[in-house]
Amino acid sequence: MTSVKICGLRRKEDIDYVNLYQPQFAGFVFADSRRKVSKEAARMLIKELLPKIKSVGIFVNEKEDIVVETVEYTGLDCVQIHGDEPPEYIERLRDLLGRATKKKIEIWKAVRVKNKESLEIISQFDADAFLLDAYVEGSYGGAGAVFDWQLAADISARHGRIILAGGLTPENVKTAVAKVKPYGVDVSSGVETDGFKDADKIRDFIYRVREAD
Repeated sequence: MTSVKICGLRRKEDIDYVNLYQPQFAGFVFADSRRKVSKEAARMLIKELLPKIKSVGIFVNEKEDIVVETVEYTGLDCVQIHGDEPPEYIERLRDLLGRATKKKIEIWKAVRVKNKESLEIISQFDADAFLLDAYVEGSYGGAGAVFDWQLAADISARHGRIILAGGLTPENVKTAVAKVKPYGVDVSSGVETDGFKDADKIRDFIYRVREAD
């Protein structure tokens, strides 16, 4: 079954929506973004999540100790590294998290896909999953742009845990899942109306993913 991550949650209503429709993952942005949440707000929201829904924190070029502190404070289950961090960063972060927390924290590495060559860095990282997002100049993600899904399909066939992101909507996600066959899909702006999460769009997005499955 294809996993679904609804990203950019920041309101109590957002938590109500995901608890109702139950994606596998809920994403909280700690980097500069209009969807950014404080660790205090994230902690309260994560406490309201159903236990079966795993929380993912999104960080961009953040110091390792700040990431660890945020994980400990909020109770995050996964960390998504979405900047220009080198492979050594993940190694150090994994070691720090292992010593600081009692549960295993997954580390995901986001890759901004510009062309086939941009995917070559995947082999350099020891990450639990790789999230593929569209390359947009001046943006680290959340821009709602689509990239060539054939590139994602090729790497998905060779790597077990690829999460497809970038411009996914309830209208195109069924096609995307059928073509790429990813471990998971990630959506933020594609399930929003006027900048806020839309319950009907979240429902439809998850329904289309299940149809593709």
